[in-house]
Amino acid sequence: MTIPFPKLAVSGALFFLAGIAGAAAQQQPAGAVKSTHGAWSVICDTPAGASVEQCALMQNVVAEDRPEIGLSVVVLRTADNKAEILRVLAPLGVLLPNSLDLNVDGKDIGRAYFVRCLQDGCFAEVILEKPLLDTMKSGTSATFIVFQTPEEGIGIPVDLKGFSDGFAALP
Repeated sequence: MTIPFPKLAVSGALFFLAGIAGAAAQQQPAGAVKSTHGAWSVICDTPAGASVEQCALMQNVVAEDRPEIGLSVVVLRTADNKAEILRVLAPLGVLLPNSLDLNVDGKDIGRAYFVRCLQDGCFAEVILEKPLLDTMKSGTSATFIVFQTPEEGIGIPVDLKGFSDGFAALP
């Protein structure tokens, strides 16, 4: 069974995450780390123009055999608290039409389409609906796959240890 990994066309989500996610190469996220849960961190910041602190659950990862290819995996709540978003920042140079594939514990979960590119990389994002959320909470390892050519998929492992606790700690 494949869990929908649907495209999210427009996000009113946090722009400070571009700065946080852009730190993947340096492994130094912007904002303050509020808590750590396994491989995941809850990071909070008050973006320019915002009146309240905004937080996200985050993990920066690199491909084991390609250290120049890294991802920032971010989970956040929308400003209206009506939905959670899974956002992945991939480096510039990925093949955008091939999208971003996700496997959890060796099972194909689906694909997310890139929605925009900024100077630090390209974002793919989906609404984190209950089936996908439950899969990530109960899983042990995820693999996000980006493509540099139509034939060359690069699997980047993401440790799901602590994801459930980190998600619960997300304000």
